[in-house]
Amino acid sequence: MAAVNGTNGTNGHTSSRRPLPCGIYAPTMTFFDPETEELDIPIIKKHAIRLAEAGLVGLVTMGSNGEAVHLSLDEKTAVTKATRDALDSAGFTKVPIIVGATEGSVRGTIELCKHSERAGGEYVLLLPPSYFRGLMDEDAVYNYFIEVADGSPLPIILYNYPGAVAGIDMDSDLLIKLAKHPNIIGTKFTCGNTGKLTRVALATNAKTPFSEGSGYMAFGGMCDFTTQTLISGGSGIIAGGANVMPKVCVKIWDLYTEGKRDEAFAMQKILSKGDWVLTKAAIAGTKSAIQSYYGYGGYPRRPLKRLDEVKTQGIADGVAEVMKLEKSL
Repeated sequence: MAAVNGTNGTNGHTSSRRPLPCGIYAPTMTFFDPETEELDIPIIKKHAIRLAEAGLVGLVTMGSNGEAVHLSLDEKTAVTKATRDALDSAGFTKVPIIVGATEGSVRGTIELCKHSERAGGEYVLLLPPSYFRGLMDEDAVYNYFIEVADGSPLPIILYNYPGAVAGIDMDSDLLIKLAKHPNIIGTKFTCGNTGKLTRVALATNAKTPFSEGSGYMAFGGMCDFTTQTLISGGSGIIAGGANVMPKVCVKIWDLYTEGKRDEAFAMQKILSKGDWVLTKAAIAGTKSAIQSYYGYGGYPRRPLKRLDEVKTQGIADGVAEVMKLEKSL
C-alpha cells in the first residue's frame, strides 16, 4: 500500500514534506500579460493568496487549468516558485503544493518531477502517456507509472482524466494495483466516476475527514460532485471551479463533515449549476469569470481563443447565483 503523507516511498525515510490534508484544492490558473502573453507573476501570487485566504487546504500548479502545455520549463518553475513564495509570505506555510509534471516519456517525467521539487513542489500529479495512444495498453500505462514512481523524488498522485489523454480511462483494478507502490499516494478522479472512486478509496483505506486511514488520497476532480465524493469515501476535491467560488466549495465540504448533510446537499445543487457553466467554457471562461468578479484574470495563451463580450457576459450571468452565495460567505 502507498506510503502515508509526509514520507517518501522511494527510500522510506520521513521527510519535512507538508502533509496533504482533507479538503478543497484548486488547480490554479496561470495568468499572463494580455498584450505580451508573458507570465504575470504578481497576479499569480495574488491569486494564490486569495485562494488560501478562502480556506483551500492545498494548491496545484501546472495542472490542466494552469496551461502547462503552453509553458516552457523555466516558466513552469517560475509559476510554482512564485506560488510557494506567495503562500509563505502571507503566512500559509502549511499549505502544500502539488505540481502537474507529465511528460511523454518515463525519463522526461522523472526529470520534470525533479524540477518540480526544486521549484517548491512536494507532490506531483501525473497523467498517463497518450501521444502514442495506440500503443498505450494497460501494461504500458502500468509500467510507465511504476518506473516513474521508482525514480521520482516526489510522491505521485495519478490523474485520471480521459478527456485530456485521448480517452485513456484507468479502471479501478489498475488504480488499486498501482496504489501498492509506496511512492504512489493518491488518485484524482476527473473522470467523475464515483463508483470507481468508491472502490479505490475502499481498497486503499483512503484518508477521509473522519479517518486517517492509510494516508492514500482519493480526490474528486470537479467541485460539482463534492458531496458525492464525500459519500464515496473520498479525501478531497481538486477542482477548477475552486478558482472562482472557493468559499462555496469549502462551505459545502465543511457542512457535510459537520453532519449538516441536508444543508450541504442544498448548496451543492447551486454549486453544480454554476460549475457546469465554467466546465463548458473551459480555461478562457474560468478566467473571464475571475475577471468579471475579482477584477483580474485576463486570457489564455494562444491558440486558445479569447471570448467576446457576449460570451463573457453570458458566463458572468451563468455563475451569478453561485457567486452571490460566494460573496455572502
